[in-house]
Amino acid sequence: MAKLIALYKTPADTAAFDSHYFTRHIPIAKTMPGLRSYEVNDGPIGGDGPFHLAAILSFDSMADLQASLASPEGAAAVADLANFAQAGMELLIFETKEV
Repeated sequence: MAKLIALYKTPADTAAFDSHYFTRHIPIAKTMPGLRSYEVNDGPIGGDGPFHLAAILSFDSMADLQASLASPEGAAAVADLANFAQAGMELLIFETKEV
């Protein structure tokens, strides 16, 4: 399994961020081929910390994740970041295994 974790920094206007993220960005990202699950945190991350939202996207393999990002749907999701993530984000991509 491969994971993509997007850590979105706290924006100046959290209501505008949330509105765009949940009504526009998630529907775009959910069309990415090979996406197995899409999770987000429920509530603030660590109170007044630097991050507002974490999204965890799961794929069957790193190859599937990379192909998904390279697809037109993946490109559309990446392009949409400019519309709401002005505060910035950190991206983690890795393979996982059960232990």
